[in-house]
Amino acid sequence: MTPWLFLCAGLATTSLLAWPAPHAALDWQPTLLATEPWRALTAAFVHWTPLHLAANLAGCAVLALLGARARLQARQAAAGLLALPLTQLGLLLQPELLRYGGLSGALHALAAITALTLLTRPGRERWVGAGITLGLVAKLALEQPLGPALRVTDGFDFPVAPFAHLSGAVAGALAWRLTFRTVPK
Repeated sequence: MTPWLFLCAGLATTSLLAWPAPHAALDWQPTLLATEPWRALTAAFVHWTPLHLAANLAGCAVLALLGARARLQARQAAAGLLALPLTQLGLLLQPELLRYGGLSGALHALAAITALTLLTRPGRERWVGAGITLGLVAKLALEQPLGPALRVTDGFDFPVAPFAHLSGAVAGALAWRLTFRTVPK
């Protein structure tokens, strides 16, 4: 199993293991961050409803398959691990978001890491990276992440936090840059 697949499987497994845990002890609550810093990691594994969990597990599967196809390895997995707490800490920039849980921010980070990696490669892979980048940017823009902290979205039985998606994408790009100091040709 490659490091990237191990990371995606680890995110999914930890989410499943955290499902029965008390959400209030693990979710993102910025007022508790100084006294309960673990929330910068554990909040990603809190899911409010079975649909929320299923959607994020599906996202893990898609990114695992994409990463396997793109031959993502240890550097990309390291960037993904670094992006996890950066994503959560980025939520401090949205003071209206008083509680948060879920992998969606981290999954957006992994999408950004994948896209940036593919953009550094020649030929068709670069075009795929450009397509993922454009799709990610369009999705974020349509979600209006600088608007209300939580949004009711058709088809979901939990409120979505669009700023977490933006935070994840930015954290993924930053983590990618920190782990790829030199860009291969």
